[in-house]
Amino acid sequence: MKDILEQLHATSRETGARRVDGADTRTVVIRRRYDAPIDDVWDAITDPARIVRWFLPVSGDLRLGGSYQIEGNAGGEIVRCEPPHLLAVTWFFGPKAEGDVSVVQVRLTETGDGDATLLELDHAATVDPDRWGEFGPGAVGVGWDLALLGLWIHLDGREPPDHEEFESSPEAREYMTGSSEAWGAALAAAGASDVEVKRAVANTTAFYVPPAEAADEG
Repeated sequence: MKDILEQLHATSRETGARRVDGADTRTVVIRRRYDAPIDDVWDAITDPARIVRWFLPVSGDLRLGGSYQIEGNAGGEIVRCEPPHLLAVTWFFGPKAEGDVSVVQVRLTETGDGDATLLELDHAATVDPDRWGEFGPGAVGVGWDLALLGLWIHLDGREPPDHEEFESSPEAREYMTGSSEAWGAALAAAGASDVEVKRAVANTTAFYVPPAEAADEG
């Protein structure tokens, strides 16, 4: 459990806003280091046979300009692919609405003597202002924290845990609570008030980590 919780502190988080394709977007940015060569990390995030081992099954025309679909999750188009440094995809749950923007970019940088890799994930998306006010960056940030935790487990050579069993475990509940609080800290650093931060953290934590009784009933 200790090494899993330590992964919370191995990650830096930022949130902000910028215009993308003429639209105002909110952003979440995650940076963390993996003790694996850049080619191995690139392979892990682009090979469907490996993606399923740390995330979810993915299908589609997996090449530049092609489309993809993650089982039970998002889908979109592959808009940039520059091995082994840059991958960018559009990221939508269901059909894309006119004017909506949602782009995930993953950038890899070789560090050290080539035996480690810095990963930066940047997700920029148009977000309903009321939803942002309710949840802040944790709405998607906690999910990305969980995904990158899964990538760390995979690159560390461990067998991945069952998703449902893991996410209901005490370790995962503590991890998601810590992630929600960390995204609250990122929101505060971006200039949000104490009231805004507390509301976002409380709502995000309640969503990802409902009381044990409610989780059992669900």
